[in-house]
Amino acid sequence: MAAMERPKYNPIQCQFDESNIAKLDHGKEPWVPLISCSADFPIDVFEAAIMQLIHHPEYNSTLILRSEVLRDDSSASEFPPVVPSLQGMQATRCIHRRLLPRRPGRDAPLEQYCTLYNSMQLEDHPPDTLLLTPIVEEGGKLPYYHPNVHHIAFRYLPTEPPTLRIEVCPLPGIPWDPDSRLFRTSLALLEALHRYGWGAVVNYKKRVKHDCLIPREDYQDLYLVMRERHKHLIDTWQEVTDPLKHVFEDIGIATYLMLLWKITFSSDANQPNVNYSSEPWKQWPQPPGGFLDFGCGNGLLTHILVSEGYQGYGVDLRARTSWSHYPETTQEKLQTYAFDPSREHDDNIDKYFKRGVFIIGNHADELTPWVPVISSVYDASGYLSIPCCSWAFDAKFERSSTPSYPIPDGDFVETLNLGGDGNHKSSYSAYRIWLASLTLHCGWEIETETLRIPSTRNWALIGRRRNNADQGRVNAQEIIDEIIARGLFKSRKPEGKAGDH
Repeated sequence: MAAMERPKYNPIQCQFDESNIAKLDHGKEPWVPLISCSADFPIDVFEAAIMQLIHHPEYNSTLILRSEVLRDDSSASEFPPVVPSLQGMQATRCIHRRLLPRRPGRDAPLEQYCTLYNSMQLEDHPPDTLLLTPIVEEGGKLPYYHPNVHHIAFRYLPTEPPTLRIEVCPLPGIPWDPDSRLFRTSLALLEALHRYGWGAVVNYKKRVKHDCLIPREDYQDLYLVMRERHKHLIDTWQEVTDPLKHVFEDIGIATYLMLLWKITFSSDANQPNVNYSSEPWKQWPQPPGGFLDFGCGNGLLTHILVSEGYQGYGVDLRARTSWSHYPETTQEKLQTYAFDPSREHDDNIDKYFKRGVFIIGNHADELTPWVPVISSVYDASGYLSIPCCSWAFDAKFERSSTPSYPIPDGDFVETLNLGGDGNHKSSYSAYRIWLASLTLHCGWEIETETLRIPSTRNWALIGRRRNNADQGRVNAQEIIDEIIARGLFKSRKPEGKAGDH
């Protein structure tokens, strides 16, 4: 069956006499009906749509990080006095939330009442109005990300056909003509409400799930701190690549790893009793064997982790321009190293592949499929792999010819959180499925995460626990033996002066 297509969003500027549906009235500031469109969904799903507006304001503004619910009341006796009594309507629920800005150094947080009303005044009738009321102290100002209004209302009107309408109580002197910021903001909010309502009708579910292992709030709060500590790296970027993308991307990956290690490993009982109140992560658990940034490229991720007190190395085939511009403490941890599975004697194995090391494959290209294999062979404490280019062990990955590994029966592929349109027929989806089956073959339990980083390649495969360590180690060694026997894997020599490390 073909997917249902959402009806087109056709907004119409409101005229005061356009409808026999009265505008809102609470006996104080005048209400202005701004814009309307057809509802295209029944009243029964209106509440589901407005809950999306309440709980996910970040979907509609890049300046908002998230909202936090402070209180949720369904008893009128508990509603705050500032919540308006609307003529002919009954308030049924009041949610007190706090909006958190994405840039707290520039914008202030804002608390807000989100009140649901029922114009039918029947106990079992669904709400048909959402009223947002910012909480501003006398003489205070609204942050830039919030419209300049006393109230903004989202209404479901029982016209024929049903209508969605936004009405506002603007602050004195604030324009609401079609060229105004208030009108343009309302236009976008109404489109979002129209989209959410239709999504509820067709039971839409996001195909990509974030925050599977780390709570969104924990990640966002730490990311903001890390961003402030390391955003200066944009100004000293030494590579020809885009500094904004790479710096913020690696800050995001470092943030995720810090929180992942916190919940995965145990604290060191011998850690000195130092007050790290301003840097609490320096008391968090770390991988027992440190970390290995396998194919570290520009070394930025290694630099951030080392700067924040984590022990480990970044290795790559050649030194990058950036390496010599990092502090000496980072330079000591960036080393040139050519991985060669056929090498019988490798003096660096004990240095880089310590027992209990956590291996990071961040867009590691040709090294990507080796991450779960060497993690098994060298008894790593876990790994995180963010695949980009599709590589097998000694050639490009090809769906038709690359040897496969057993895939469990059932909904295994659906559990991998691959996103897309759900058919998983793309080459990149096939590659990720192959990596997941390889992970199982090497004895690891599979966990996946869609990382909150500025990259289209943000799918991460995580191994933290072993299914069958002994058999996985045997399978991994067999893969290495097969690759050596084929004789196609060519290890290049380290390049540059750092090759002597």
